[in-house]
Amino acid sequence: MTLVLTLKAQPPQRLDLSPLVPHLLEGKSAKEIAAIDLATTREPAKAGDIFRIRSGSVDEIRFEGGSERFDNLGHGATSGRIVLDGDAGSNVGRKLAGGEVIVTGHVGPYAGSSLASGRLEIKGDAGDFLAAPREGELHGMSGGLLVVRGTVGERAGDRLRRGTIIVEGDAGDWLASRFIAGTLIVLGAVGRNPGYLMKRGTLALANPPDLPPNFVDDGGYFAPFSAVLGRALQAESAGVAKFLRGPLHRFAGDVSVLGKGEIFIPG
Repeated sequence: MTLVLTLKAQPPQRLDLSPLVPHLLEGKSAKEIAAIDLATTREPAKAGDIFRIRSGSVDEIRFEGGSERFDNLGHGATSGRIVLDGDAGSNVGRKLAGGEVIVTGHVGPYAGSSLASGRLEIKGDAGDFLAAPREGELHGMSGGLLVVRGTVGERAGDRLRRGTIIVEGDAGDWLASRFIAGTLIVLGAVGRNPGYLMKRGTLALANPPDLPPNFVDDGGYFAPFSAVLGRALQAESAGVAKFLRGPLHRFAGDVSVLGKGEIFIPG
């Protein structure tokens, strides 16, 4: 049976859900879980004040009801499955190291920040700095898979080091800024200056804007790699698979930083 936490009412303050992950709840009773502190201000808030708790296996944790004040959902989880039915706040799936986090609604900024392994799926929209590093950090997402079914804000994929990001909706300005490596695929429209200061990695844009002049036209492109990647991602996104099976056109850059990255657009 799944561990279920049902929201009693919309919280009056921002809450830190990072303690509510499988490896930290292992072996705890419903009473012990209810006593966990989630407060982020001077006002006390225990898990039992916010949720009705139904005991079950921590291999899967389901939150029934969400809030944009729910921060750090799935932070640092190493295994198991977390599903939140509704919206969530900032830092969803930050430092995820294994398992799976699914949010059915919208999320705030820094979703997937420093994600290292596992799978994060956001069925609604995501805010700015998707998979990006927080203040003082050198790298963003470093592995795993991040899927956004809706739109994303500015600076998505900033300083991506490794891993794969799929965005089925639109993306804001400065997409894939300071890219280090990894793969980012966007099916919707894209804002200004994608690939800014990109060093390596692959950016695939099904509906690209005018690309910056610091990307060099490399001509038509076909390689087994794109078809293989498309097949590998078929189960995640039929739209991505279809895009990668088609003819592609390649641009190399960002040449202003002697970058060896690439942007693919429909050919």
